Amino acid sequence: MTRTSSGHPIPRHLPVLVDEVVQALAIARGETLVDGTFGAGGYTRAMLAAGAGRVIGFDRDPDAIAQGSSLVPDANLTLVEDRFSQMDRVLAERGIGLVDAIALDIGVSSMQLDQADRGFSFQADGPLDMRMSKSGLTAAEFLNQADEAEIARVLKDYGEEPRARSIARAIAAARPVERTAELASIVSRAAGFRPGQRTDPATRTFQAIRIHLNAELDELEEGLAAAERALKPGGRLAVVTFHSLEDRIVKRFLRTRSGATPAGSRHRPALVDPPQPTFEHVAKPVTPSEREMAFNPRARSARLRSAVRTGAVAWQVGKGQNGKEPVQ
Repeated sequence: MTRTSSGHPIPRHLPVLVDEVVQALAIARGETLVDGTFGAGGYTRAMLAAGAGRVIGFDRDPDAIAQGSSLVPDANLTLVEDRFSQMDRVLAERGIGLVDAIALDIGVSSMQLDQADRGFSFQADGPLDMRMSKSGLTAAEFLNQADEAEIARVLKDYGEEPRARSIARAIAAARPVERTAELASIVSRAAGFRPGQRTDPATRTFQAIRIHLNAELDELEEGLAAAERALKPGGRLAVVTFHSLEDRIVKRFLRTRSGATPAGSRHRPALVDPPQPTFEHVAKPVTPSEREMAFNPRARSARLRSAVRTGAVAWQVGKGQNGKEPVQ
């Protein structure tokens, strides 16, 4: 097996934009970092190689945590089986305090996609599961219990699927649906698959169901707020996303928290006394090079956004008409 200069094995599942993430994190020797989405440990390995003194790796997937110690056998690594949205609470409970940098790689991991029995992908047949934490409602249970309108809503909202109604109708007519290959076939027929299409028509449907079951967009919003609370002044945040729904959330969060929101209007009045910006030096989004995309096809849709924490108090947030809004 190929190994790094430090002797650690190079994983088969390659982290996306890893060099760019490490650069955005600007790691100084001995610092404490959080890898909010540990997965196969690719970012953690890069953080430790760059001089991090300690990395706390979070993952809600018990398989990732169980395999983590052998993937990254480093005494400076602490693994936590929990959602990254809970990072500030977990760090406080462990007496770790504020950290120097945080990296998040949003969405499903290559390890999960490659395991047919996890049901995340239609590339190999397996049970319709899709649960990142291996608990809660499975994809099969959702599709076989939800009404047609709810399935259509999920496909439209989380997959941006233009044929959501037709696909939902076809799923309801074919129930019970238990296997990934079954679902992919149903979607292909309903969406009108044409040989030579660049993207399989089942891609949006699988994405939508996965995001819905794992509440991924809520987790991302809550995780960004948790990172804001967990970073010390001058701390760095780097977030890699893979589709527009995720990227819009990160973009909006950094724009709002850096004080770059547009002026108010009669439809949305400006806040009278807005909180102080909690992030600065918001970098332009970074996308993979042609070389990386050729070497690692998963990187094709990736986008990295990063920023630096100010010394301002973290915002309190409440649920407003249009989502998360600052509480005055």
